[in-house]
Amino acid sequence: MLLTTAYFPPIEYFALLAKYSVVYMEACENYQKQSYRNRCRILTANGVEALNVPVVHENGTFSLPIKKIRVDYSTPWVLRTERAIESAYSSSPFFLYYRDAIFAILDSHPATLWELNRRIIDFFCAKIGIAPEIRETFDFVPAGTDGGDYRPVIHPKRPNNIMRDLGLERPYWQVFQDKFGFVPGLSIMDLLFNEGPESICLLRCP
Repeated sequence: MLLTTAYFPPIEYFALLAKYSVVYMEACENYQKQSYRNRCRILTANGVEALNVPVVHENGTFSLPIKKIRVDYSTPWVLRTERAIESAYSSSPFFLYYRDAIFAILDSHPATLWELNRRIIDFFCAKIGIAPEIRETFDFVPAGTDGGDYRPVIHPKRPNNIMRDLGLERPYWQVFQDKFGFVPGLSIMDLLFNEGPESICLLRCP
């Protein structure tokens, strides 16, 4: 199974991590903007909000390997992100259990987007209770050469049927569900803050 790197990835990303014992993460692709590589979706009092990680734009940024993309800390985006997360989830049942550890990852200012994302993914795997073996690719894998290639499938501008196909398409409690109804496809933090240790059942129990 093949995935891209992702920032606070969507729930279906972790449903796949929970399903497969070995996962390959594309380490040889070029950076692509407007993807989950540097953005995520959370649910706020005003609806769905996208949180983005700014990257350093160098000559040929979009032809650089994904592992060489540096995070731009010249603006206070970390503080804005933490405030947005706190505003959205401070009333969720498990926010205080995970808040400090998640914010510590952001506050540590990992140099590259790859490192930042990997720390986030490893954290959520540990807290959810899954332990896939994540391997990096050593060569770029052309699209369509692997039946388990989810790189083009999980994208913020393209809906997917992953949860349905896995038999996991069902709602869970969300902070603003009375206002918006259930909103699927949000960041894994939405699930963990709202369901805590029960998150694994939403990702693995059909």
